[in-house]
Amino acid sequence: MKAFMDDNFLLENDTAKLLYHDYAKEMPIFDYHCHLTAKDIAENKSFSNLTEIWLSDDHYKWRALRSNGVPEKWITGSGDEREKFQKWAETVPYTIGNPLYHWTHLELQRYFDMPKLLSGQTADEIWEHCNRLLQTDAFTARELIKRSNVKGLCTTDDPLDDLTYHKEIKEDLSFDVHVLPTFRPDGAIAVESRDFSDWIAKLEDLTGIQMNNFTDLVRGLHVRVDYFHEVGCRLSDHGLDSNFYSEADEEEVNSIFLKGLSNEVLSKGEIIKYKTAILKALGKLYKDQGWAMQLHIGALRSNNTKKLETVGPNTGFDSIADFIYAEDLSNLLNSLDYVDTLPKTIIYNLNPRDNYMVAAMIGNFQDEIPGKIQFGSAWWFGDQRDGMEEQLKVLANCGLLSKFVGMLTDSRSFLSYTRHEYFRRILCNMIGRWVENGEYPADFETLEKIVKDICYFNIDKYLDIES
Repeated sequence: MKAFMDDNFLLENDTAKLLYHDYAKEMPIFDYHCHLTAKDIAENKSFSNLTEIWLSDDHYKWRALRSNGVPEKWITGSGDEREKFQKWAETVPYTIGNPLYHWTHLELQRYFDMPKLLSGQTADEIWEHCNRLLQTDAFTARELIKRSNVKGLCTTDDPLDDLTYHKEIKEDLSFDVHVLPTFRPDGAIAVESRDFSDWIAKLEDLTGIQMNNFTDLVRGLHVRVDYFHEVGCRLSDHGLDSNFYSEADEEEVNSIFLKGLSNEVLSKGEIIKYKTAILKALGKLYKDQGWAMQLHIGALRSNNTKKLETVGPNTGFDSIADFIYAEDLSNLLNSLDYVDTLPKTIIYNLNPRDNYMVAAMIGNFQDEIPGKIQFGSAWWFGDQRDGMEEQLKVLANCGLLSKFVGMLTDSRSFLSYTRHEYFRRILCNMIGRWVENGEYPADFETLEKIVKDICYFNIDKYLDIES
């Protein structure tokens, strides 16, 4: 019987151990998609206790707590923070088979040097031990980033953001980590939203451009893209939760835009036509700047109406959608590619049913940029060992795993960088298995390059960040 989570955790053969310990382990991290805030990093936030740094804003843990029957008071409610931690500690032993069990103990070991397993019985000792460390300078936001060997990270930002905190970080020569914004224009895309007209009004104020038509909107977004680029942005991000491609002429798109401004009810067809037009316009802006466009496809959000009304949105009541979008995706990429406005693109699918579809799709639009179109890392509900292995194997079967831009945290926690370790162990174990089975030669010069590229160098080259 193997010891729990020892040095060779998840590494099942000698080749895997060599690949991880000699090549992957010490590679730096470029966390190109996360939900940390630049404000916390600029202000070098400190954390008062383990609940604040570990349980706040963590939907994965919240869902596990609810599944264990814990009342909402001890999850997102007003319950005492020590008691919230106790409820989590009591839940952890029952997360067998869930990545939360591994992530929890990786974070305790790597950051707090705590080898004990978290449970209701060990909660007091772990709470006191970790809270003592949290009061030291080694556990501020910036120190946690540096201790994790992070060389760069990309936050997720509204185009209306003034990026003040990103500028502060960039100008602070004592902190040599790239903290870059990501352009997430949900407000401009959600034409059906009640908040659409308010968002457009704010864009008008910010850019000085009166939004009388769709062309004016694109001009305003162009101004914000240029501004984001100056501050270091090299990525955009779009959440596509329903169908997103249907062509319309300029007159019809403009009519839909104006109806959205007036808060008129739009048909499903009109919404899709508008999304098509704005995604194509934005794609050109991204291509002109050399950015990468991220497409997160397939979430079914806010499923529980009662909880939405009492707890609010984005609190762990989302799941996997099952709409069909192969033709939409093909048409979007093709329409951009045909007129040479297709930017580098990373596609994340939430439904694992779509793995082979997406992996096959990216091969249709590759060009002189190695790995220009990417099958993104296993996302959200797929962010676990089986999901990661399946994504890696499907990509290898259909394309070039060696050009993959690798792992990201997609997290709001400064302790989540151990997910890169988790991914690297899984990657090295899978490749090691291929070598040990005689499916790939023991060419360690090539294997070293492949592993290091996936861990760090591919994303560094892909984003082309200036040092």
